[in-house]
Amino acid sequence: MIIIRPIQQSDYDALHRMAIESGHGFTSLPVNEELLNKRILHSEASFKKTVTQAGNEGYLFVMEDTETGAVVGTSGIEAAVGLEDAFYHYHLGKVVHNSRELNIYNTVETLSLCNDYTGATEICTLFLGESHRKNGNGRFLSRFRFLFIAEHSERFAETIIAEMRGVSDEEGRSPFWAWLEEHFFGIDFPTADYLTGIGKKVFIAELMPKYPIYVNLLSKEAQQVINKVHTNTVPALRLLEAEGFSRRGYVDIFDAGPTVEVEKSAIKTIQQSKKCQVIIGDVSSNDNFILCNTKVDNFRATQAPALLRETAQQVVISHKVAEALQVSEGDWLRLVNN
Repeated sequence: MIIIRPIQQSDYDALHRMAIESGHGFTSLPVNEELLNKRILHSEASFKKTVTQAGNEGYLFVMEDTETGAVVGTSGIEAAVGLEDAFYHYHLGKVVHNSRELNIYNTVETLSLCNDYTGATEICTLFLGESHRKNGNGRFLSRFRFLFIAEHSERFAETIIAEMRGVSDEEGRSPFWAWLEEHFFGIDFPTADYLTGIGKKVFIAELMPKYPIYVNLLSKEAQQVINKVHTNTVPALRLLEAEGFSRRGYVDIFDAGPTVEVEKSAIKTIQQSKKCQVIIGDVSSNDNFILCNTKVDNFRATQAPALLRETAQQVVISHKVAEALQVSEGDWLRLVNN
């Protein structure tokens, strides 16, 4: 059975392997032993913490194949970004140059450095090993987070964002960063990305242009990738768009990939989720659900057939599913149609 649970220290080797497999542009999983260990410890502390409002908590989950014990994927939520380290974006805006006398009217796009998403909740760090990219596992690895947010709403901000990976080649070269590198930074994209991933962001404030950049002054290659996603990221973007996420003109400062946002209460999975009391028995239904328990530190989620008795606020699950979710008869689950 495939389950999702909070990460623990014994998962370090699997997390390190996934950090290597994820490749360039995956800032939230740097190939750095100290930082990965720190991320696990921070996550363990966040799950144990009593929380009344979103703060500096970071929740990292892993997907486990219980038949083999192998950790095959990971997914995370940052409760409130930018509270300790500055959280930068470019915002796409417009400047109008108009001369009535000459009858000239030009609209020019600009990129302005900002910290507008400070305090927002970020869903992040989604990676699934190639062997398990089947049976809806990728969709499950993304959507279960919204059940966790719905069940523990006080832990998260009203605005939820996701940074989508921008365009880069197999060597990790970004056309957008290439222009910034040439004119302002002098370091390549993988290095800049890595430094950000390990928390060394001071160079951004020191070297990033302080004034709006006129988009038409960038190279043609850089202009063409602004607000575009990496080919491998298209399915993830489509899934989030189906949940209600949309673009608001914010892009990543390194690869110009879009950041999408939604209000917590408008997320489709949250709106459609139900809370039901557990009955353990035989399940004859073919209806498949994403189900999770209502715990924090001992959180568990899975996808499985269940029999929903909506009027009575009850759900019938098998003994195997109850065991996987660590629930007993009479406990409560949160669920949504898969």
